Amino acid sequence: MSGKVCIRVFADIEQINRCKSKLQANESSIYGFSRILGLAGNDVRFKILYLLSEEKELCVCDLSDILDMNISAVSQHLRKLKDGDIVDIRKEGQTYFYFIREANKSIVDSFMKLIN
Repeated sequence: MSGKVCIRVFADIEQINRCKSKLQANESSIYGFSRILGLAGNDVRFKILYLLSEEKELCVCDLSDILDMNISAVSQHLRKLKDGDIVDIRKEGQTYFYFIREANKSIVDSFMKLIN
């Protein structure tokens, strides 16, 4: 808006306060969506989330085969998703299975409904 100025005759204080209240009431949901969107903004990580949403859990080797990527590259993406508290790990023997954390399932599922 270079050179443009907002000029209003009066501020709708009720509207401003109502909007502030809505933001405050939904702050944790908004934060959750923005955090997931930020990490899922990468197509590989979005594909990983899609696959985990569909299959419930997969190991790095499975994801590597499915995505035709080396294990190291897939691991880096999974680490970012884990560091962002979007996915978690379950260990079985020497194999690590990744899954979407319960707290994020509804958010991720809402994105995936747009695909299916």
